[in-house]
Amino acid sequence: MPEPHEDKRPLAERIAADIRKLIMSGEWEPGRKVPTNEKLREQFRTSNVTIQRALQILKDEKFLEGQAGVGVFVRDERAQTIIPAHYIAPSDPGQPYRWLTEATKRQQRGKYRMLEVGEVVPPVEVARALRLDGEGTATLRSRIGFLDDQPAELVHSYYPIELARGTRLEDRRLIPGGSPALLHEMGYPTRSQDDAVAARPATTEEYEALEIPRDVPVLEVFRIVYSDDEKPIEVTILTKPAHRFKMGYHIQL
Repeated sequence: MPEPHEDKRPLAERIAADIRKLIMSGEWEPGRKVPTNEKLREQFRTSNVTIQRALQILKDEKFLEGQAGVGVFVRDERAQTIIPAHYIAPSDPGQPYRWLTEATKRQQRGKYRMLEVGEVVPPVEVARALRLDGEGTATLRSRIGFLDDQPAELVHSYYPIELARGTRLEDRRLIPGGSPALLHEMGYPTRSQDDAVAARPATTEEYEALEIPRDVPVLEVFRIVYSDDEKPIEVTILTKPAHRFKMGYHIQL
């Protein structure tokens, strides 16, 4: 029989992981005062130094906030559940991109900042999804989405060259209504999408762009959008800081 897999992380990291789960699940609600160090020492059967290290990890990750002379409290912000189905349909004519209108519904201020637009050789998995041959290229649109001025997502979207060439997909400015609305106008309505969701450590680009604290992972969504005849019209790699967001899916049978 193989030996049981043992958690060999330092005890402070294990305690931080347990508390992090309580916060992410909502069991420890926003604004709740954290138990005293004495109570935490008793609960986890460890020293005050270890408890302080665990709490500092969570403060660095913005899960906890210290108030001098008062105590330590759970951050005010809940982990936000993002439901991709809310964004799949194109915006109505003259309306902003659905990502922005959904933010407004949640009483948040949403905005995007473009980073890069150009013709590139895409990553292998993107080329495969777009059904490109050999060294085929695609049009890349990269941007950062902000909610209440905090970086919320890093988005790299790729489009077939023959579809994007000569259109606003090659424009360095934001597209009114977003790419789903433009593609619909161009005769490529969204019919379906496939999402593959993963959690992994942040790259340097993601760490800096999303202002990731410490070693918090990111959620990666690899999305393929299809039009008529299952033609892939967009492949997006979207990353979000995992300490602030969850992905939500509703499946009806």
